[in-house]
Amino acid sequence: MISRPSRTDQTILLAVLAILVVGVYLVIRPFLSAIVWAAVLAATTWPLFAWARHRLSGRSAAAATVVTLLILLVVVTPFVIVGITLAENSDRMTEFVRGLVERGPPGPPPWVGQLPLIGERIVDYWSSFAHDSSAMFDELRRLVEPARALALKGGAGVAEGLIQLTLSVLIAFFFFRDGDAIVARLRGAVQRIAPAKGMHMLHVALATTRAVVYGILGTALAQGVLMAIGLWIAGFKAAPLLGLATFFLSPVPIGPPLVWVPAGLILISQGQTGWGIFVLLWGLLVVSSVDNFIKPMIISHGSDLPFMLVMLGVLGGVVAFGFIGVFLGPVLLALGFAMIKEWASVAPAPAPPDDPH
Repeated sequence: MISRPSRTDQTILLAVLAILVVGVYLVIRPFLSAIVWAAVLAATTWPLFAWARHRLSGRSAAAATVVTLLILLVVVTPFVIVGITLAENSDRMTEFVRGLVERGPPGPPPWVGQLPLIGERIVDYWSSFAHDSSAMFDELRRLVEPARALALKGGAGVAEGLIQLTLSVLIAFFFFRDGDAIVARLRGAVQRIAPAKGMHMLHVALATTRAVVYGILGTALAQGVLMAIGLWIAGFKAAPLLGLATFFLSPVPIGPPLVWVPAGLILISQGQTGWGIFVLLWGLLVVSSVDNFIKPMIISHGSDLPFMLVMLGVLGGVVAFGFIGVFLGPVLLALGFAMIKEWASVAPAPAPPDDPH
């Protein structure tokens, strides 16, 4: 006869399990966002993996390698192009800054003085720099340290985000390779926890994840590529860099106009009025049309995601997960939103009839 464990034994066992759980969490905490994003990538690109595995005669490892390399190429290539563009333009930027310091900035355009209330003040402030190099040096000296700190912080954030993205793609390889076993265990766990609606909730979670990722990430990719093409046609040397900026600003409300509006105004201020108007129209009619039509159409198939939820997901995702949280935050909030909707839509059990006796 097996004796029941004493209360002391149970307490020790629970303490050991708690220590083990905390230890596991501390170990995977630096990679938690990469693991979660890897799971999202694997879930959304699983149809592509299944197609590749069928073409490769059921070899899961080979299909996982092909899909992983494809995703890695899509993720890393834009950063490589931007790095090459920055390297090519570094000398040109150095000469521009040196010439600006030696000659001083140009005088303010005539239309600046015509701005109501603040036009004259801007002209006086601008003219003080254009005709007084010592004042410009003093102002630049005050901005050097904040600009340097911002650049270092931004560069570190981008580097960390690139590492997280690359790591998540590599982790996704194992999700692809062992996906069938993982899904079988997940289904078993879900059925044990919620046998009535567990599988339905799992399907809702998968559909929501795919819809949000296709809508947000697909829209960001399309807007970034279209923005780079438009700026390249207009002759912008840093078109790949601004296209990448559009990609990351796409989930943010009114994010892409922060790129194409200044770009068009810069061209107009440089006397290239035609190309400036082209960039403004390209951004308004081509780039913004992706966000206004394609994203709602894709997301509506799997999740009715409110605008405020997307904005909070982007901002909160960046704070919680850093660079990768721009896309991970909205996905997690959409999942929570869908789960709450499904739980709240369950009809309550009918009340038992009154006992006539």
